[in-house]
Amino acid sequence: MDLKTRIAALSAAAALLLTPAAALAVGPEYAPEHPTHPTHPTPGPKASLPEKAKAYGVYCRGFSKQHVKGQKGTPFSNCVTAMAKAATVPSTSPKAACKGLSKAHVKGQKGTDFSRCVVAAAKVKQEQVGS
Repeated sequence: MDLKTRIAALSAAAALLLTPAAALAVGPEYAPEHPTHPTHPTPGPKASLPEKAKAYGVYCRGFSKQHVKGQKGTPFSNCVTAMAKAATVPSTSPKAACKGLSKAHVKGQKGTDFSRCVVAAAKVKQEQVGS
């Protein structure tokens, strides 16, 4: 082999060996451009519905958002308000927080609005104690 072929072969071999090492190299650690956001307190029972729905709507997923004629609010909004009461007023029991919800059985639904609300309020209370 002549000199030019040897140099080309060595440079090609060196490039193949160094490529994986360059891919595994770790770059510098960068700090975030903005500080982390402060945690917001959970909204109270008198807060607007959109504020409460963001925080407590998870617990009230199974409740209907259809307005029932003759009742104040929807079952979902009543549940969200009950969750807010259960979370912010320590002396309120889950049963007392959900007292305005319907206790009537609906065919095809597991439990009543009241019983499902009590279970969800108990979960909210338990999470308040745990954190």
